[in-house]
Parts: sequence; C-alpha cells; structure tokens
Amino acid sequence: MTNPNDRALSRADRQAMPLALDVAVEIAKQHGVCIRPVLLRRMDVHTGITEDVNVPCGTTMEAKCPSCAKRNRYLRMAQCREGWHLEAEPSTTPDEPTEEQRWLVEFRADMQAQRDAAEQAGHDTTDLNAVLIGLDEEINAVGMRGSLRGRTAPKRNRSTKRRQDAPDLPKKVRQNTTLGRTFTSSDGMVYRPSLFITLTLPSYGRIRAGQGVPVDPNTYDYPRAARDALHFSKLVDRFVQNLRRVAGYDVQYFSSVEPQKRLAPHLHMAVRGTMARAEVKAIAAATYHQVWWPSVDEVKFNGEQLPVWVKRADLPDGETYPDGQDGDYLDPATGEVLPTWHEALDRLDADEATEPLHVVRFGPQVDVQGVLGGTPDADQCIRYLSKYLTKSLGDTLDPDNPAQHQHAARMIEALHYEPCSAACPNWLRYGVQPKGAKAGMTPGRCRGKAHKPEHLGYAGRRVLVSRKWSNKTLSEHKRDRRTWVMEALGLADEPTDPHRYLWKPVPAGDGTIPSLALRLLRMVAERQRWRATLLALEAKATALPTPDPSSTREAA
Repeated sequence: MTNPNDRALSRADRQAMPLALDVAVEIAKQHGVCIRPVLLRRMDVHTGITEDVNVPCGTTMEAKCPSCAKRNRYLRMAQCREGWHLEAEPSTTPDEPTEEQRWLVEFRADMQAQRDAAEQAGHDTTDLNAVLIGLDEEINAVGMRGSLRGRTAPKRNRSTKRRQDAPDLPKKVRQNTTLGRTFTSSDGMVYRPSLFITLTLPSYGRIRAGQGVPVDPNTYDYPRAARDALHFSKLVDRFVQNLRRVAGYDVQYFSSVEPQKRLAPHLHMAVRGTMARAEVKAIAAATYHQVWWPSVDEVKFNGEQLPVWVKRADLPDGETYPDGQDGDYLDPATGEVLPTWHEALDRLDADEATEPLHVVRFGPQVDVQGVLGGTPDADQCIRYLSKYLTKSLGDTLDPDNPAQHQHAARMIEALHYEPCSAACPNWLRYGVQPKGAKAGMTPGRCRGKAHKPEHLGYAGRRVLVSRKWSNKTLSEHKRDRRTWVMEALGLADEPTDPHRYLWKPVPAGDGTIPSLALRLLRMVAERQRWRATLLALEAKATALPTPDPSSTREAA
C-alpha cells in the first residue's frame, strides 16, 4: 500500500487515490444508509437529556439520497400490494361522538346565533368571530374532522354540459362498495380479478422508433405538448370521476405518473375490481379537461416593457383587501391598472362565446390488463408501477442520446412563458395580474415546479392513491414495517409521546458536530448490528447455520 503522505509521490499519483469520504459514502449506499443525514438536536423534556440524532433526508419519492429513494420505493410497493386485491371492505365507519364533542358543537351553535344577531343589529362582531375561530380549533383538537364554517369563498361554476366532440357516458346505479366482482369457476374456485390500466397522451408528431425524439422537430407540436403536461393531473382526476360513474361502484386505485421516451407523462393505474376492457377504453376516449383561463394568444409585455408594481394605500389595522393584494401592476405606457385574476375570469364568464384556452385529452393508446392477486403478473405490475418513482421525469434522459437532450431543451423552451397556474408570473406577459400578485414578479422567472427542467411541465404528484385503497396512510404503512423490524430485534415499539421531545437544527458552526464521514460510519455500524441480529433470528427459526452477513447484505 502506498502512503498518501509520502512526499516522494507525484501529484498525479496522490490524485488517483480514492477519498476516504467517497469510500464511506459507497459503503453507506451498500448498506442502505442515508448518505445525506440531517443532524437534529433532541431534548427529552422528561429527563432533560439532550442528544444529536441523524434523521434520514428522504421524505419524498424523489429523494436525492439513493438509499432513501430506494426505501421509499419499497414502501410504495407494499402500499400497492396491500390494497390491490382486498377481499373485505375497509372499515370507514366513524366513531360515535363523545359527550365533550356534542357539548362543543352545541356551544358553538349558541355562539353562532349570538354572532348572527349582533351582525343583524349592526354591532361589532370582532370578538365573537375570534371566539368562533377558537371553538373551531378546539373542535378539531378533540378529534372531529372537517369544518363547520363551510366554504368561505364563492365558487365559480361553469356549465357541465358535455362537449359535442366527446361521446356521452352511460351512468350506472352506484353501489356502496369498493370491491369488484368475483367469478366462480367450474371447480368451485373463486377469483377476484382487478385491472392494470395504462393511459397515454396523444401524438404531437412522428417519433423515431426506439429513440423517443421527433422525426422533424420543426413540425412537432411543442406548445400543445407543454400544455398537456401542465394539465395532465386534472385529466387524470376527470378519468377517475368518469370511471366511477360508469363502473357503478366506488372504484379504488393506486397510480403512478411516469415519463415516456418522448418525454410526455403517462399513467399506470392499478384498479381494484374489474370491468369490460371496451368500457375502459370508451371512458378514456370520452374523458377531457377544459382549461378556462384568459387567452395567451397575444403577447402584450415583453423585453424591457414590463408591467410596473405600484403599492396600494395602506388599510387600517386588521383590514385586508378582498383579493389579498397590497398593490397592482400597471401598464408602463398608459399607467392603466391590469385586470386582476378574478376580474379576468369574470370577463370570461360574461362572454358566452368564449372558448376554453386548452382542452386536454388522452391518446388512442389505452392498455387494459386483467390481474389476479398473488400471481407473478401482479408482482410484475407492482414493480412496473414503481419503476421510475425514484427519478424525476427529466432524470430519465439517455446520456448517450444527444437528440433526446435537444428534444428536452425544446420542451423546456415551450414551457418557459407558458402559465403553469393562476399564480404564475407569466400572466403579466399577457396583460393579466397573477392570482395573489406581489412585487418582484417577472415573466419567465416562475419558480413553480412545472418550469423546472427535471419535471418537464408536470407539477402534480407522482403517486396518486385513493383514500380507501388500503385504509392506511403512508405513515401507517411505514409504522407497520418499523413494528415488524422492532419485534424481530426484540425491542419494544411503544408509541412515542409527540410532546416529549423538543427538536431544533444543530447550528453549522457548532464545534461538537462530528464529520459526515464519522456519522456515516456510525450509521453503517448500527445497520450492521441490526442485520446481524435479523440474520441470527432467521437462522434460529429455520434451524440453519448463521449465514455470513457480508454475503447477504440485501437480506434486511
């Protein structure tokens, strides 16, 4: 071995030696340890003991740490598997209200009556409003869901009449169940099949086979592709609504949004229960989403001629403007105030001849497969559902395909000035103030998720799970896995009092903070102890010799 401190070595020889931190990071990856732990200081309010705790960085599917991303992927796979082929209805019946809960609601009813009477008499209701807000918070604190205040802002309604270019959908009598049909074979076996559905967006131009790039980028419809990606999540919501309407039962689903080679998002959906393939394809063909937004056909402000922000007059303490803004954007040439977001929508509502800004539809390629629980096909579909969940849409680009990177660059360029939401600064380019406008907004500099290169226009959630899928939240699934590990290790997994510990970040300049390499080594050693204990328990249960932990690192 060569000592790196040997001064006889050349610089090239020393640079060729691996860094100790890099080796520690690779070892941490091999053992499934987070390589970017967040150091937090925890104080036990019962004992007064303070200790530093390494918290894994990965709380989302697209975690930058590969170990956390892999762990989250396995968690999603367990969630999908547990809810896909349920044989019994998930328990959703709420508990009976307690006497305390009943008393609180009755007391709030009395205070609401006093507040309404004071308002009718023209008296000040500030104190009564504060009491009602406090009661609403107390009602939620004692274990009641929802709000008694209802909708506080008016809802903008539009006609629900279907477009003439979209076929009508049949409507079945809905049954109060989340389970699909069962089928009994001639030998008495009962089967409960489910569906695996894949939905794609339409074509925007010819694509080179196997490469995912346009044959002619100049004729490829990038603007339409950008808008479809921006509003794809709304189209998925419409499909679920239509699916439940036609299926006749409360359809439950686990779906994931993934990128195609042509960089367009598409949907994989595991559906509990089954229905005719022709019906599913008809539903996809009849599903659309209309985007009722102001027109973006005309660019009104560009370059140096951008709207100017002017602050409004200050209001008395406790009062705010109805639209929540404390200023307005003005035309730099005329000084005219640009219409606010709500004013622009009011103009749309007043014009009966107005067409939607964009209409999103699925493409003709719809794949529907029947799947039986507990079969290799079901396991393969679950793996396919979570295949790309640890990567962003833009991270799937082929590094050896420069044409695909150019294709992505054109897509990002088409998204640059496209409004991604009601609050997007790009609306200023088209003469409309964004919703909740504030100082400093500039077209083309939206910080929204959709405009980032790694997302390629899609700003929605990558995993969509219905509420009655497994009757558990992701945190509950995570707790179940933790309970299994703790029981296997022989440790107590008692619920922790959420008010027992006080957490705060450790200052960066704290001299007591150990180095990242040392923290990784300690976490690796702890993981090795856990794995050795699990392997020993497994060997004891199967009456086999204890295997070598170094050869079965993936067992735990």
